[in-house]
Amino acid sequence: MTRITFSFVTAALLAAGTAQAGTQTFDLTIKDHRFQPEAVTIPAGEKVKLMVHNQDATPEEFESYELNREKIIPGNSKAVIFIGPLEPGEYPFFGEFNQATAQGHVIAE
Repeated sequence: MTRITFSFVTAALLAAGTAQAGTQTFDLTIKDHRFQPEAVTIPAGEKVKLMVHNQDATPEEFESYELNREKIIPGNSKAVIFIGPLEPGEYPFFGEFNQATAQGHVIAE
């Protein structure tokens, strides 16, 4: 690998890390098989990070067809889910394992 290529790769990796570091984080909690808060408002047109805290002893699957995301979050653990950038609007999500109670939506504005 030449010095120029190595420098370019290093600069690209540093830029990517800096971009991730500037991403806004929004907290979402699963407790008693419900998402809290049920509505998460995020800025439209920006990539954001959802930090999902599962406080239940059982796993839950965050799922959204509109956000094109699904992720299993084991009991008593956390998971990161990146979403966006989104057009203004509402994007529903649900807990696959407790659909009757685990419902919510992201509002991009």
